[in-house]
Amino acid sequence: MMFVIPMAGESRRFRDACYTVPKYMLPLGTGFLFDHAVRSFATYFSTDEFLFVSRPDAVDFAKARCDALGITNSKFAIMDRATSGQAETVFLGLEQAQVPRDMQIAIFNIDTFRPGYRKPGFLTAAECEGYLEVFEGEGANWSFVAPDPSNPSRVAATAEKRAISNLCCTGLYYFRKTEDFLWAYGHPTSPASDAERKERYVAPLYNALIARGKRIRFEIVARSEVIFCGTPEEYAQVQASDEVMIRLARDA
Repeated sequence: MMFVIPMAGESRRFRDACYTVPKYMLPLGTGFLFDHAVRSFATYFSTDEFLFVSRPDAVDFAKARCDALGITNSKFAIMDRATSGQAETVFLGLEQAQVPRDMQIAIFNIDTFRPGYRKPGFLTAAECEGYLEVFEGEGANWSFVAPDPSNPSRVAATAEKRAISNLCCTGLYYFRKTEDFLWAYGHPTSPASDAERKERYVAPLYNALIARGKRIRFEIVARSEVIFCGTPEEYAQVQASDEVMIRLARDA
């Protein structure tokens, strides 16, 4: 499998809050925010591939951190312009890195921590051609999954910033084949929210695959298993939480 980490965003909220470096370069504990996000997949550092899609000025930093973390197979794709969203960043990164069309990929945010992540056992099942990780939550500022009433473990639809259920995405998106992601990116369903009209997100791509007959699953994890650090407020909360900092130190 290849873990794909898009990190080509502008960190606008942090910049507006007067931070002078991108969020993934911010110090946290004995390392950086980057370290804790990527360390989510430490179990696979020596077995799986990692692709980082970044701005040119972040490549040296990312390479140095990969070496420090002990990632044995890392690749880097460079974005020299702003993209229309995470989905386009991943699309361009996969194309630039010439990732094989039959490669399994898992996309994850650079500003989210998932300590101790393990691949679910159902990834080897024929009926899983993609999956999203979710938690039970509330609010509208998430990507959402609606379960299939006839098959409770399967996804009927996804939505961006539109609460079609209480199942909120953690930011981890799996595609059994890279070619499925590329096809869905090129054949999107009609946007169903203002967010989808303004930006290319990953979660809505599954709707095109579902319409094509692909079998997409989801896995529910406890909200406590996910640490979000994507805004200045969340970053400050993580820093101020002794419990979270002790947990991150333990997983380092």
